[in-house]
Amino acid sequence: MDVRDILIKKPEWLRIKAPSDNNYVNVKQTLSTLNLHTVCQEARCPNIAECWGSGTATIMIMGDLCTRHCRFCAVKSGYKPALPDPTEPLKVAKAIKEWGLKYVVITSVCRDDLEDGGAGHISNTVKAIKMLCPKTIVEPLIPDFQGNISSLEKIVSSKPEVISHNIETVLRLSHKIRDGRASYSQSLRVLKQIKEFNSEIFTKSSIMLGIGETDEEVMQTALDLRSAEVDILTIGQYLQPTYKHLPVVQYVTPETFKWFKETTERTGFKYVVAGPLVRSSYRAGELFLEKVIGHHPHPHQYQSTVS
Repeated sequence: MDVRDILIKKPEWLRIKAPSDNNYVNVKQTLSTLNLHTVCQEARCPNIAECWGSGTATIMIMGDLCTRHCRFCAVKSGYKPALPDPTEPLKVAKAIKEWGLKYVVITSVCRDDLEDGGAGHISNTVKAIKMLCPKTIVEPLIPDFQGNISSLEKIVSSKPEVISHNIETVLRLSHKIRDGRASYSQSLRVLKQIKEFNSEIFTKSSIMLGIGETDEEVMQTALDLRSAEVDILTIGQYLQPTYKHLPVVQYVTPETFKWFKETTERTGFKYVVAGPLVRSSYRAGELFLEKVIGHHPHPHQYQSTVS
């Protein structure tokens, strides 16, 4: 165990509510019945009680074994995951219909073993949701597909309202915490390419704090994301999943997160959410519906999806 795990104790503001209520149980049972995974469980998200308790979950498709080995991530890694289940897109759509969600985030493990990185499977999942749940807004949280343009095009062509891709950290630390197949510049290119394919799709990215970055580097990352025309930014505290993962360098105070929110919003994002327990999909639907679409110059375009 790293000495910092002993010396740096979690502060009061990182206390997490234990799961308990009926909605939490209902979501868990549905996932089990349909043999689906969520990033809420696999990545040990601290907000699982809050989100599941309100009937919201971020569904993770294409299995629970990732072909990459990022030092911050709790999702299991391996070189030979099982082939994607061709019935999974419909199973996911059925689960979302059962929950009656207005907004859903669909994420996945990285599947570098597949020719298109799993883009076709993600696209089919978005289409299945649109077919069974036409009023549901869909946000795929995608990997970088190693920059493959045709894979990105498949995602865009499925017509989600939002596409997310996380840059994760500042330029200086990117190679230290992310798998070697990922890069800071590649993530920026992916986000920029989405806008070039369809400028009407909202894009979103996320930064983790507490791994040794400086305030100046965080602000530069925000500016770089804005240069890629990213619309929405989330900023949260990195929490070490196990002793084998990257240790926490610093617990950032709520006051500092508030400063980052206010300062980065001035760079031109449509909305920024920042806080110790914020994750890329945290309160995604609520924030998008209220803060982004509600202030969009043509909100009537989305009336059929949010009513």
